[in-house]
Amino acid sequence: MEAAMDLMRRMPPGSAETALNALLTLLPGHSLDLLSQVCMDKENRKEYILCEYNRDADSYRSPWSNKYDPPLEDGVVPSEEMRNLEIEANDVFSVYRDQYYEGGISSVYIWEDEDNGGFIACFLIKKDGRGTRGYMQIGSWDAIHVIQVGPEEEGAAHYCLNSTVMLSLTTDNKHSGTFNLSGSIRRQMSMTLAVADGHLVNMGKMIEEMEGKLRNSLDQVYFGKTREMVCTLRPPPEVLNMRLPDS
Repeated sequence: MEAAMDLMRRMPPGSAETALNALLTLLPGHSLDLLSQVCMDKENRKEYILCEYNRDADSYRSPWSNKYDPPLEDGVVPSEEMRNLEIEANDVFSVYRDQYYEGGISSVYIWEDEDNGGFIACFLIKKDGRGTRGYMQIGSWDAIHVIQVGPEEEGAAHYCLNSTVMLSLTTDNKHSGTFNLSGSIRRQMSMTLAVADGHLVNMGKMIEEMEGKLRNSLDQVYFGKTREMVCTLRPPPEVLNMRLPDS
């Protein structure tokens, strides 16, 4: 199972579905471990993302109702303090998602960290698009932010953020031609911050800063190199007009 997950992390997001189907054929007993889905909270009529961070046995906990689907009587739930922070984080992160992504689905899960006395928070964003931007036919953006928060000491706490973004887009247009671009990037950030304004403010600032860096890196590495390659193989008309005629 660890080898399968390691392989999926290295596959281009655009080929994830093909790779997933192949792995499910080889490992049918691990289908729930490999599949990443979106589910509807029937009580609140809100969607949430299924992942290992809200799973207990074969059920998944909704961040909106705090209930498992399928129902699980003894499912693990966060403490009252962590649950209150989780509710606030989901509300705030939904606003952040709407402002930055203009839609999509977000979920936040928070639980106690028994090893160091703090807590861990997972912020997830999933945005799919079909023909909503220019020539793009299919596109997806999946962001995973996991923050480990240490215990408060002298009015401050240590935050360790691990972020992963997976991007995939496809065009098929007579003007732009057929084009597929996909990839993933992962970064880490650690900071010790005062908790006077609350943990949520600190985590939000770190995620906002990290996503800005990730977007810049994706623009430089993927889009920048692609533009460089395209312009090298197929120079734009203004460059061709500047060339001297053959003697």
